[in-house]
Amino acid sequence: MKAITFDKYGVAGDVLHLEDIDRPTLDGDEVLIRVAAASVNPYDWHFMTGRPLIMRTQMGLRMKEASGLGGDLAGRVEAVGDAVTRFKEGDEVFGEVNGATADNPELELGTVAEYVAVSEDWLMPRPANFTPEEAAAVPLAAITALQGLRDYGKVQKDDRVLINGASGGVGTYAVQLAKFYGAEVTGVCSTRNIEMVRSLGADHIIDYTADDFTLGRPRFDLILDNVGNRSLRECRRVLTRGGMYLASFGQKHHKVMGPMATLLWMKIFNRFVPQDMVSLDQERKIEDLPFLTELMADGKLKSIVDRTFPLDQAVAAMDYLGEGHARGKVVITV
Repeated sequence: MKAITFDKYGVAGDVLHLEDIDRPTLDGDEVLIRVAAASVNPYDWHFMTGRPLIMRTQMGLRMKEASGLGGDLAGRVEAVGDAVTRFKEGDEVFGEVNGATADNPELELGTVAEYVAVSEDWLMPRPANFTPEEAAAVPLAAITALQGLRDYGKVQKDDRVLINGASGGVGTYAVQLAKFYGAEVTGVCSTRNIEMVRSLGADHIIDYTADDFTLGRPRFDLILDNVGNRSLRECRRVLTRGGMYLASFGQKHHKVMGPMATLLWMKIFNRFVPQDMVSLDQERKIEDLPFLTELMADGKLKSIVDRTFPLDQAVAAMDYLGEGHARGKVVITV
């Protein structure tokens, strides 16, 4: 089968390869998927480039073995393991590659390939109202948005929520989920994305090319920051007393330390200010994907897919993702 692999850190054009490799073998609880579409996320860009460089203290200063690209997917079941009970050959599914377990706390990568083996626990039937490209866009970004709003921000009806980076992968789902929970939502985006963000349900739009959201009058109960382009001091000006600033940076930031300086300042601020300054660390929760699937099927959650690229243009897809201006998600079709 064909798959995108890389065995060293670097920019896409230097390190990504389209190779012929063996099809994965199945464990008892795994499903073999013929991949139709796989979305890529900032996580994949950081893993591929090894940036910020501080990440390599955990990942390894040099890659020890070849890796695949991508964690999200949609496709058709080709075969099932002996212990699989939820799926059969021919089922249309979506999900993410082998979610975390006690023995493997990190998301394994490798969905930008013709076939992939996935634990049945981390798959759901694809809703009929979603294309494979739209379904593949959901898992990582939508779960991040869900956990940020529900678990960290504990968003309730009539809360005022500002989403900085409302037109990005996490942001587009966050706008919809915040409205689902009854919040009054303000989205921050560029001029070209105003109508798109409004169509997702945002009550108010701030065009960052014309206005600075940290200088406005409204006070917000939660700021979900997917960009990190304003200082903590500036963001505090528009938080309610007892409000939360939640950092979920998807951009490249400083090539050595990344957002670490901001995260350290957050810890310091928390000792002296009435607001909470928190970093969003996504967890793999097995119940989140079924919840999102129900919203998808009911028409309460949709995907914004900016561009699709064929498998042999994965380099172009990652270069575009790395620019940091995608509207919604970038998807690779297989």
